Amino acid sequence: MTNRRYAGRILMIRNKSLGKRLLAAGIMLIFSMSGCGTDNKIELTGNGIGSDGIEAAATVDSAEVTAAGETASDVTGGDAAATGTAEDTNKTAPTPAPAPRQELTTADRMADRTKVKGIYVTGPKAGSTGMEDLIGLVDETELNAMVIDVKNDEGNVTFRLTNEEITQNIPVLDQISEMQAGVRYIRDIQALMQELKDHNIYTIARIVCFKDPILAAARPELALTKPDGKPVTDANGLAWVNPYRQEVWEYLTELAEMAADLGFDEIQYDYVRFPVGSDANVADYGVDMDAYPKRQAIQDFLAYAGDRLHEKECVITADVFGTIIGSETDVQTVGQDYTALGQTVDAISPMVYPSHYANGVFGLKVPDANPYETVSAAMQGSVEELQEIPEAERAVVRPWLQAFTATWVPGHISYNGTQIREQIQAVYDAGYEEWILWNATNRYSAEGLLGADEVEDNENNQ
Repeated sequence: MTNRRYAGRILMIRNKSLGKRLLAAGIMLIFSMSGCGTDNKIELTGNGIGSDGIEAAATVDSAEVTAAGETASDVTGGDAAATGTAEDTNKTAPTPAPAPRQELTTADRMADRTKVKGIYVTGPKAGSTGMEDLIGLVDETELNAMVIDVKNDEGNVTFRLTNEEITQNIPVLDQISEMQAGVRYIRDIQALMQELKDHNIYTIARIVCFKDPILAAARPELALTKPDGKPVTDANGLAWVNPYRQEVWEYLTELAEMAADLGFDEIQYDYVRFPVGSDANVADYGVDMDAYPKRQAIQDFLAYAGDRLHEKECVITADVFGTIIGSETDVQTVGQDYTALGQTVDAISPMVYPSHYANGVFGLKVPDANPYETVSAAMQGSVEELQEIPEAERAVVRPWLQAFTATWVPGHISYNGTQIREQIQAVYDAGYEEWILWNATNRYSAEGLLGADEVEDNENNQ
């Protein structure tokens, strides 16, 4: 992402953390980006789709600034310099401009981080006694990370918001507080974070983006609507907000910054896409989508959020459909361009669940019944899509793998340790090193996983 440039159509936003005013709607800008850092069943379309920084030209308040960071009077010396008066002799020398911040590449930011082998954890599970069982599973196996819901599919923030120092800069939280007053899944998020750190568990905050019925209800002007003014909803009746609205970007970025302040090592954006279905086909997005296509909006949002998070030495990842790899139709539908996002975020997680590929894809009669072959084909596609990106700028590929049985798929098979291990091996055989297991009900076991004492030997043999 070093020296990354991208075009964005500014609708309305105020970047509070940087104190910069952005320009009004309809103006196309080119922005320079930099960053630093450290250490369900899903609805299907006919082609297999499943449902599952902006830094503007800022106004300088004090004086015109040259490329060297000096004011015009500093360069000329002003009248005093020209005349050599006592006033000039006694005046304080101008403060040197600060050295430019060193820009880090994606590879720099990810170099010393954990090679993730993780599981997904819901808010209710994270706030229950069952969390102790999952922590124990991580301790006893090769697992080393948890992806924990911070904002879930219903738009709820999953923990008690009691720390005013953390929440006071997120106005939307006040606006939606009454609507989610009963949601207190995780009662003490700070204590949970400390426990996870004590167990050396790498923590990833999952934030669902544009599927957000709570925000859509609290701020109707941000909701994605149909021509009749009613909100666009998905197959489960959940409303979406407009991915083009900069106010939505700001809210999602502020939530991510809050999670980083709480100690999460990484932010993972899910549903970072446009909706699919009949409602979405007639939605009013409020922009000229030929001039500013879906894929550019998604890329711009992630670049914007990424720059903000890099300031906090936190990295950004994105979940994407596995079907966008090699499918221009799917890219145009949901706005996720695999190659573009592969050089925008720090890590990318394609959902390559075998159950989410239509029968016949990859030449397989039932992809769900062929876990190794399906994941292998998807990962080889990923390698081909991203190979032209310079390695220093290329996102880490960390796929979501299937840890559930897809009973709705004709010809499906039961998924247990054997099928999980086959998928993991397919990831390794493609040259990738990281993966995450998905089970919506958080029912995981050690079956198919290496024991903690086996990890080093396995890595030496890969």
